[in-house]
Amino acid sequence: MRLRHKPWAKEYMEAQEHVFIQHPEQLKGNWSTEFGNDHPLFIEVGSGKGQFILGMAQQHPDVNFIAIELFESVAVSIVQKLVETPMPNVRVLTVDAKRLVDYFEAGEVDRVYLNFSDPWPKTRHAKRRLTYKTFLATYEAILPKAGEIHFKTDNRGLFEYSLQSMSQYGMFFTEISLDLHVNEPEDNIRTEYEERFSALGQPIYRMEAVFRPKN
Repeated sequence: MRLRHKPWAKEYMEAQEHVFIQHPEQLKGNWSTEFGNDHPLFIEVGSGKGQFILGMAQQHPDVNFIAIELFESVAVSIVQKLVETPMPNVRVLTVDAKRLVDYFEAGEVDRVYLNFSDPWPKTRHAKRRLTYKTFLATYEAILPKAGEIHFKTDNRGLFEYSLQSMSQYGMFFTEISLDLHVNEPEDNIRTEYEERFSALGQPIYRMEAVFRPKN
């Protein structure tokens, strides 16, 4: 995806302090204080323009959500939508997923969503995939015991790689779908990419994976 640079994005987001968190490291271990409650905390790594996470937040007002998007020119779309339609249970971060342990304490995040991540198809780029073992270790570090990852993609190669990577890491799967929209759950929230690829007739792959508790 080619990103259109938006030089005004950073200044705009920084002005929305109630939505955009500039220094998330200062909230490590204290996200419940930021939200003003002890509701479960779900994060989406790679939120794009926010259709999924905002839909989830509307569907689940008793859950706190954090949208994590590396690129300011993309994340600003989420912030704009939250300004237009306020949702007190959503915050936005522009940080690198490699550094999640700098922003969340062990067990502070209750669930991680990975939706339509960059497949990085070349073998030499495998370490960049969000389901590579180092990323899995990062998610495990911020999730509770038996923490969950929910994953969706249109890319069969990435899906197969992720199943293998998670299995080798010691995770197990509680749900696997090779064509989610054949019997689409009523509560499924579609991402922008999901709608686009489904309209083209491409199957949507989905799984729920759980970390095995360590003794």
